Amino acid sequence: MKRTYIYLIIVLGLYAAFTLVFTTFPRSTFSELEKRELATFPKLTLEDLSQGKFTSNVSRWFSDSEPFRDKFMALSMLFSDRTKLRMFKSGEEQIKFHAADSKTAANPDEMPQTADPKDIKDYTNNVTADANAKVANHGIIIVGEGNNVRALMAYGGGPEGGSMYAKACNEYYKAFGPSGVKVYCMLVPTAGEFYTPNAAREATKSELPTIKAIHDRLDDSVIVVNAYSALAAHVKENIYLRTDHHWAPLGAYYAAQAFAKAAGVPFRDLSAANYEKKVIHGYVGSMYGYSRDISVKEAPEDFVFWVPKGVTYTTSYISYKTNKSYQVVAERPKVMGNFFYDYPDGSGGAYCTFMGGDTKITHINTSTKNGRRMLIIKDSFGNPIPSFLFYSFEDIHVVDYRYFTKNMKKYVQDNKITDIVLFAEIFRAYAKGGELIDYLTQPDGTIKGEPDDDDKPQGKKKR
Repeated sequence: MKRTYIYLIIVLGLYAAFTLVFTTFPRSTFSELEKRELATFPKLTLEDLSQGKFTSNVSRWFSDSEPFRDKFMALSMLFSDRTKLRMFKSGEEQIKFHAADSKTAANPDEMPQTADPKDIKDYTNNVTADANAKVANHGIIIVGEGNNVRALMAYGGGPEGGSMYAKACNEYYKAFGPSGVKVYCMLVPTAGEFYTPNAAREATKSELPTIKAIHDRLDDSVIVVNAYSALAAHVKENIYLRTDHHWAPLGAYYAAQAFAKAAGVPFRDLSAANYEKKVIHGYVGSMYGYSRDISVKEAPEDFVFWVPKGVTYTTSYISYKTNKSYQVVAERPKVMGNFFYDYPDGSGGAYCTFMGGDTKITHINTSTKNGRRMLIIKDSFGNPIPSFLFYSFEDIHVVDYRYFTKNMKKYVQDNKITDIVLFAEIFRAYAKGGELIDYLTQPDGTIKGEPDDDDKPQGKKKR
């Protein structure tokens, strides 16, 4: 009986403690783990109240914005049953993936640049983690251990994908090539292409067949930038982030170098004379939230980037307001700003160092007066690219695939663009491209999204 009372006291104490936390402590507003804004308390309207939406939205807010949300989720991950993660096995034994000897590390001689950039050599995986590999949530492959844990996205595509992206590249050349504008196609693989251990290849496909198939569909006049080989030659370096789905700025540097060579423009190396090296310590990126694997959280990394020296520049933005579906609902007037944003050590937003994110058109005007004006149409992988081209172009315009309200032909003409780069990581290139073609004909000021209910003006409903 005495044990029963002790048990009841413990349970009631825990219940009271949780009640106190959930009802009196400040609510969470942003989840670093999930990389998203959390639900806010809903506005009270007669329509929502009569339809029962208000109470359901309150319930959603209460559960979504719980105090210390990320800490509770991390604790849950820590005590989760690791046996639920599928381990790669050979018979009854777990496969060990051993790091390659330094003598066999990838180097430029292993991945030679060919006369035809479309002729990319297959990559042989010589860099693997000396640890078990496993599949976590969302098919994320986790390799390595301790401070060397790396989270990789699994790729399921093949050579059949990417036809619309190739068509978009061809359409851009048809639209701009005859007037002398150069059009480039630059495709970037994810970290999984280079760092998935060979024995774990059953969980993902090679990305190179898709890249080659897209290149094969391009008109001869579209200039291919061989970013694949440029990256493969430096896989022993930190060219991809371990805890994020993006590459590292160093990877973008090598891709930008390959592009500058194809474009025939000047390019500066990463010496102290040209760049100031900056580091954000303790970075944990998006793969923690995707994988829900605590080992990623416990393996923070340095986010290293470079700020150009000896070149002056100004940056202006046309920013977009988006709804919860990430559709543009409004366009803000142009404002001046910084290209590089400051983030403290430990910030999960460090990748937004460049331009502060994606929902905008960015224009950088530099002191490099050579008459070359670049437009890069990119996904978020492309954000670090412009920072390495301030010495290469007089003007750099940056547009994201997902957010553009202008007419592309008018924009290129008005800004006297000389070089257009269609840049994409392989996931986006596999399934996207139609929006790029739409931009060629859409009118200026095209707004496709509807404001969220919270942003709509409140008033009497018309009968």
